[in-house]
Amino acid sequence: MVAIKPSGVAYDELRRDNIVLVSLDGDVVEGPLAPSSDTPSHLALYRAWPHVGGVAHAHSPAATGFAQARRPMPCLGTTHADHFHGEVPVTRLPTREEVAADYETAIGTVIVECFADRDPAAVPGVLVAAHGPFTWGRDAAEAVRNAVALEAAALMALHTLGINPKAPPLPEYLLQKHYRRKHGPDAYYGQKPNRSD
Repeated sequence: MVAIKPSGVAYDELRRDNIVLVSLDGDVVEGPLAPSSDTPSHLALYRAWPHVGGVAHAHSPAATGFAQARRPMPCLGTTHADHFHGEVPVTRLPTREEVAADYETAIGTVIVECFADRDPAAVPGVLVAAHGPFTWGRDAAEAVRNAVALEAAALMALHTLGINPKAPPLPEYLLQKHYRRKHGPDAYYGQKPNRSD
C-alpha cells in the first residue's frame, strides 16, 4: 500500500486523517479524499523498483530549471557526489499519444525508462523534461532528504555554470571517493550504530 497526499489540498491544511491509502494498482483503500493526480507516476516507481519506499515530487526552482532546459544536471562538485553517483539524468518528453492516453502514467513510464541502464539506488532522482524533479528513497523521509539535496546541488550547479559555463564534471576519482564514503559496504562517513551483544 502507498500513502499519498490528497489532490489539491494545501500542505498547511494536510492532516493525518486526509492522507489517502492506495494499492499498487491505484485503487483507493482508505481515505475520504481523492489521491494526488500524480499517483500513477509514483506507483510506476514503486512497482518498478521494490527497494523504493518513498517518492517525492516537487517543483523546486533550480532543479526545475534544469528539467525545463531539458538538460541533465552534471556532477560538478563533491556535494553533488555525496548524494548522487554521477549526473542526474533528464527524461525524454512523453509523446503526444502518451499524454492523450494517460499523462500521469506516462510520466512514470519515462522515469522508469530513463533508468533502464542506470541504478536508481545510486542516483535517487531524475529531472522530468519540461516538468520538474522526482526523488525517491527507502522511505518517505529519505525521499524528501534526496529532494532537498537535489535542489541544493542544482543551485550550486547553476552558480558554477554561471561563473564558468565550461566547468568540467568532477573527476571520476573524486566522484567515487565522495559517493562511496557515504554509500555501500565500505562507507565510513558518520557514526557507527551502537550494538549491544
